[in-house]
Amino acid sequence: MCGISGFIGFENNSELAIKANKTQVHRGPDSQDIWFDNHIALSHQRLSIIDLNKRSNQPLHKDEYVIIYNGELYNYKELKKYLIETHDSIFTTQSDTEVILEFYIKEKEQCLRHFEGMFAFAIYNKKSKEVFLARDHFGIKPLFYSKINSNICFSSELKTLIEVPGFSKAINKKSLISSLNYVWIPGNESMFIGTYKLPPAHFMTISPNKKIKLHSYWELSSKSESQLTEKAVISQLEDVLEESIKKHMISDVPVSTFLSGGLDSSLISVIASKHTNKLSTYTITTTDKDRSIERMPDDQKYARIVAQQNEFDHNEIELSPDIIKLLPEMVKTLDEPIGDPAAINTYLICKAARQRGVKVLLSGMGADELFFGYQRHRATLLSRYYYKLPQIIKIPIFELTKLLPVRVGKKGIKITRWAKRFLSFASLQTERAYMRSYSYYNEEELNNLLVGNNEIEIKSIYNDHKLIFDQKFKHDTINQICNTDINMFMNGLNLTYSDRASMAASVEVRVPFIDKKVVEFAMTIPSKFKYKNHKTKYILKRAAEKYLDKDIIYRKKASFGAPIRSWVSNELKSMVDELLSKEQVENRGIFNYEFIADMINKDREGKQDYAYQIYQLLTIELWFRAFVD
Repeated sequence: MCGISGFIGFENNSELAIKANKTQVHRGPDSQDIWFDNHIALSHQRLSIIDLNKRSNQPLHKDEYVIIYNGELYNYKELKKYLIETHDSIFTTQSDTEVILEFYIKEKEQCLRHFEGMFAFAIYNKKSKEVFLARDHFGIKPLFYSKINSNICFSSELKTLIEVPGFSKAINKKSLISSLNYVWIPGNESMFIGTYKLPPAHFMTISPNKKIKLHSYWELSSKSESQLTEKAVISQLEDVLEESIKKHMISDVPVSTFLSGGLDSSLISVIASKHTNKLSTYTITTTDKDRSIERMPDDQKYARIVAQQNEFDHNEIELSPDIIKLLPEMVKTLDEPIGDPAAINTYLICKAARQRGVKVLLSGMGADELFFGYQRHRATLLSRYYYKLPQIIKIPIFELTKLLPVRVGKKGIKITRWAKRFLSFASLQTERAYMRSYSYYNEEELNNLLVGNNEIEIKSIYNDHKLIFDQKFKHDTINQICNTDINMFMNGLNLTYSDRASMAASVEVRVPFIDKKVVEFAMTIPSKFKYKNHKTKYILKRAAEKYLDKDIIYRKKASFGAPIRSWVSNELKSMVDELLSKEQVENRGIFNYEFIADMINKDREGKQDYAYQIYQLLTIELWFRAFVD
């Protein structure tokens, strides 16, 4: 995994490429280099994982072509054999980079049909001056691009582009409001007008006269194999997971895993251990103080059990960061105002692993999206029953719950938080209910929070969600939810923070569940096998029984979270008072101070849980200071 950037048409192309190497050096501390001609400059930062020899440093040249590439191609050995047998190709390295370049030379954009992995790359034809860029099927690897006057720049990270002279810092209002609503930004727009993300499963061509064209090369099918028996699904699922995890172990450096003691990371760790001599695993723990305010998952206990049963080399990292110092740094790292503290977990665990010499970690990310595993998934189904209740029953329930506190003294009350959250969407239609289940404001609240008229942008955000929810698996709510998560939550939040946070520590995170074959198979599984007997991820749990004890498989679902309520109430309290003061909020000119003050007061009084909203407002202010001011 690496960092890439390119600059087309600027007077100081090569200087910008050199600067990009410095800005993105954390993505590739092993080697940084540039190449340029009179049309383009390319820069590359290498984290060497496959073919550690300097012959595989980039930019890599072959004939009239040059490539810069970020990612891993897990089937590169099979593709290399195919190229040798079919095209008499000759290779000078043992890298997957050369396989990608050679495949493109021989079959142009058709090469993408064969690639299995995570990637973002650019290939430049020195003779024709054409540029070809592509991004993997699910957007695991990032790629931003922007047109500045008549010139074009692209990079792995947004912070690289804002340093280009002439870059427009005009704020994309819709993206800003999305970041408030979800605490992350969905879709392919960025926080800046005119700067975009290359969509997943797309390639882009840039002509010699700098005309941009986007093309889709793959789309997920919505065909469900309804005739499959449960036994057949389990057998096929075992096979496809075994194959994916084995592929994800391909590396010339040791591969370790995240291990929370939950289903997903435990399953990956156990299967991965078959393909290495001694698997190293890493787990986050929290302090006693944080657990007293906010009930945190007991990952440490279950991770130890799995590690001991399988003789892993197990490592525990206590989460006790200097959050006042770390939060501003993390905001800059993430490129976008992402208000999920799981990014801090990822960074800290990757940093600790890197200090122990680890370059690659496997993650269980993606399983919840594919197999219907989040608590909000089940809550959305439960809300359909509540939705049908007569108003004479619903109104008293709502009014009573509104009066209940979410915290007494310093002790949080999880059931009350959950009840208030549930009732915020339980009376809505299914698609809107699901959107609201992971939104932090309704339409009225967004309008009240923001200064000025924002109805067009808010309506567009709601329309975008409905379009994605309705586009596939009609009349199959469970798979509609899974598909929505693949396109929204997984891409916009989980893969985004995972890439930025891990690469800030110079560690590559691989995601075996988010493999093309795994995703394609998972989305053919009938919904009756994803949620059965009131169990989420039913079919994955049944498949896991071959590898794990039932105490691990069927333990209560736990999120990969941080003690955000404890932070907001304690360590971040002075930062809240400073950054969200009347003077600061009114000077920024985006938000209604009275609305923010009311949220802060109710949160501190224990009447409502607004920890995530407050944390995201801090994140946005810090983002403006880092990227705009």
